[in-house]
Amino acid sequence: MDWQSESPGLCAFLETLHRGDILSGTVAAIERFGVFVALDDGPAHPLFPGVGFIVIPELSWRRIDAPTDVVQVSQRVSCEFLQFDTYNAEARLSLKALEPDPLRAFADRTPVGQEVRGTVEEAVPIGVFVELGDGIVGLIPSKEIGGRPAVSPVEDFEAGAEITVIVTEIELPTRRIFLSRPKNTQREGVVPAT
Repeated sequence: MDWQSESPGLCAFLETLHRGDILSGTVAAIERFGVFVALDDGPAHPLFPGVGFIVIPELSWRRIDAPTDVVQVSQRVSCEFLQFDTYNAEARLSLKALEPDPLRAFADRTPVGQEVRGTVEEAVPIGVFVELGDGIVGLIPSKEIGGRPAVSPVEDFEAGAEITVIVTEIELPTRRIFLSRPKNTQREGVVPAT
């Protein structure tokens, strides 16, 4: 659709926005792919429930199962403007941009090499995911488990077990944390063989 000719007022409004602008509005609709926001300023969208749109990864720094874990229809929100989506004539927004990043806070207070406690979240062939608090999840690569490649970490670690890990690497740009086990606690949280 040629939004410039179909909705010149909408396009003119969206072109005035700059990355980082703070926009307020009301959650107009929640879909499995994101959230429509009816903005306080600017014209209505001719097709969609709102001119603003938040994709699921921009709702929260934490993992969520559904958009309703974060917002509800009719809820007031303030968001940061990311970009003008010219294909859909929408303002792409971020709710999480206005919240502190828990990974950055974790990195600031936790130096590489520090021991921390965590909860086994899931064991998969590549290793064991450990929840470190505040929605932060790190990975013990399978090569770091027990000092040997794990044949089946799923059988070795029990979900929900509390374990001690060492932070070996924090990659802020890729949002990854790598962990290892302290040498003296290799069996902690491990399910005994039966």
